Amino acid sequence: MKDRMLGLSIASLREPELSQRMFRLVKATRDVGNAYETAGQRRVTVALQLADWGEQTADTAISDLADKVGVILTEIGELDKKYAIAADIARTHLKLIRDTERSVHPSREGMQRVTDELQKIMAKDPQSDRVVMLEQEFQRARAKNLVAEAQLTNVTRQNFKEAYRKEFDAVIERAEKQIIMARHGHRLLRLLDYEAVPPGSVPEPYTGDTQARQILNDAKDDLKDWTPESSG
Repeated sequence: MKDRMLGLSIASLREPELSQRMFRLVKATRDVGNAYETAGQRRVTVALQLADWGEQTADTAISDLADKVGVILTEIGELDKKYAIAADIARTHLKLIRDTERSVHPSREGMQRVTDELQKIMAKDPQSDRVVMLEQEFQRARAKNLVAEAQLTNVTRQNFKEAYRKEFDAVIERAEKQIIMARHGHRLLRLLDYEAVPPGSVPEPYTGDTQARQILNDAKDDLKDWTPESSG
């Protein structure tokens, strides 16, 4: 972990000052996506382990419902993984801003270099022939920089809006679909009779298998019917 952070620090130092903050933001955003990918995969693993545990119990109700709840958890995990993909797509817009910031750096640096040189010449020898030459060079550098700065403004505004529009759309989709699945998960749990059984007695026979299958079908249909609201 320490080596990874050191590598990140060294890499950011190689970035032009203008793009260093966006460089770090892009990296941090990638880490968020990776965390959701990992969390989603782990939830899927938990679902499989739950179903495996339920299968070996002597309780028919637990065996069936653990399997069905595992299906719900698997879908919730898959939604986390799909969100990670969507977040990575949104991150490409931040990369465009970063790359444009990089491209502006040389024009800013060039204009500053000419400005510094012109000031030195003016301080030493205002009548020098180099003054006119540097003034012309400054005008060219300034014109080039104005074009680059305008492009940076346009690219930044467009891609900032697009990046976070996609980010928020992905968050809404993941959240609303996971809510759908969680509600159907509660429906499954209501099929389980958890009243205490006295010693020597047996629970009432489990009769919820058909309802449980229907709940999963309902969940599948609700996910299929989900539509995003217009984000404007």
